[in-house]
Amino acid sequence: MYPGANHTRFEHSLGAMHLASMLMKNLDSIEEDKKMEIRAASLLHDIGHGPFSHVTENVIYKYTRRRHDDVKDIVGRGEVKEVLKKYGISSGDLAKHVRGETSLGQILSSEIDVDRMDYLVRDAHYTGVAFGVVDYNRLINQMRFYEDRLVVDYGGLKAAESLLVSRFWMNTSVYYHHVTRISEAMCSKAVEYMIENKELDPSRLRQMDDTDLIAAMRSASGHGGELARRLDARKLYKRALYIGLEDSGKGVLKHRDKIERAEKEIGELAGVDPQCVLVDIPKTPEMLEMKAMIKTDHKLIPLNEASHFVSILQEAHMDNWRMGVYCPKEHCEAVGKASKEYFNVRKVTKQFKLSDLEKSRMQE
Repeated sequence: MYPGANHTRFEHSLGAMHLASMLMKNLDSIEEDKKMEIRAASLLHDIGHGPFSHVTENVIYKYTRRRHDDVKDIVGRGEVKEVLKKYGISSGDLAKHVRGETSLGQILSSEIDVDRMDYLVRDAHYTGVAFGVVDYNRLINQMRFYEDRLVVDYGGLKAAESLLVSRFWMNTSVYYHHVTRISEAMCSKAVEYMIENKELDPSRLRQMDDTDLIAAMRSASGHGGELARRLDARKLYKRALYIGLEDSGKGVLKHRDKIERAEKEIGELAGVDPQCVLVDIPKTPEMLEMKAMIKTDHKLIPLNEASHFVSILQEAHMDNWRMGVYCPKEHCEAVGKASKEYFNVRKVTKQFKLSDLEKSRMQE
């Protein structure tokens, strides 16, 4: 979808470390050994990611109960531990920084942190999203600790707004684009089939990189292999149902914990193999950055209260949410009808397309 977006997690980690170093220059009273810990933590903050980052995170958590920021077992052994020890860095403290469990860990993991600053700017650059500009220099210069909390001075409000605008457009154009969602759903489902078929060890999966997983998927059998081959050939599933909260109602969110049951029953209703049905119900839309605290002359207030613009953006962000039911093109009509019945969708708002305007002009 974005062939130019080929940057690596290592590049992102270097960027996060650079921004952390910039930020710490502006923060008072941080001891040099703690600065070294934060630099190392920012360099290693994504070391717990499995292949394709968040695409496999839920599958890995399902089978190992570990999230990508659970890095204690990784940094506490082997070569990484030895390097940290050489520089006098505690692997246990580093792991706490990565999880945001320390005061200084807010630099890496909080509502507005160097991780978000780097990947939003980096992703926008490589995908060509024109609205992804973030004034991170201004933002960093206006950040400081106040009562043990990392806050943004009021002078950095506009820079903080730029971060929210970047997030909004990246969600709309990239992260929640329907082709992205379909590809990710197919990939994670293929991996899950491979684990269930004993073709892939979930603990091993966590240690793989992208290339390792691609190789394993290409040799997979069964439906996992079929999904992998479709991804290779770009024969992606299509949207049988794709609706927002306005059409689905918030009641549909209760099905997030029963996805496999929904896929099975929709397949049975449609008269197709349930393995050909993928249900994608994202979490309730949320922008954690909106909870960042802005320091005025007299008090701390949340970003969405300090900025009327951000409060409006918060409402607009809800429009990005879409529930999808995906399947092979030949089954879309039957699966779409069954999905509406299963999720009790009475009416779907018709999306106006440019092609509709062209047809109406031709008819005139």
